Amino acid sequence: MTTPFRCLIVVAVLPYVIAGIGGYLRTKQFGSADNNHPRLQAAKLEGIAARAWAAQANAWEALAIFATAVFMTHLVHADEKATATACEIYLATRIAHPALYLANLATARTLVFIVGLACLARLFLLASAA
Repeated sequence: MTTPFRCLIVVAVLPYVIAGIGGYLRTKQFGSADNNHPRLQAAKLEGIAARAWAAQANAWEALAIFATAVFMTHLVHADEKATATACEIYLATRIAHPALYLANLATARTLVFIVGLACLARLFLLASAA
């Protein structure tokens, strides 16, 4: 298995990890999770629990575009070393992003997001150059 696909697996698991953290924080805030109306309950979250909900949503959104970039670079046989490097950096940003979100470090979180976005742009450029 290639480095980009290993990175993709980790990026795909991250939303579930964040959901587990968010579920714990939701239960801590409300006493239980409302499984019948989870989105209504999520709208009432505050503080770290609300940030966990937002971090999970962002992780799902990021997964779709990263998966697309990984498959595109794979299908066109883009430069393997450059692709692997961009994927590894992207993975690091995706691990840091929810941690910074939970820690309420908005500026650092935004900077990490921008680095991740640059990695995605790099992957699409590598695919287009192949």
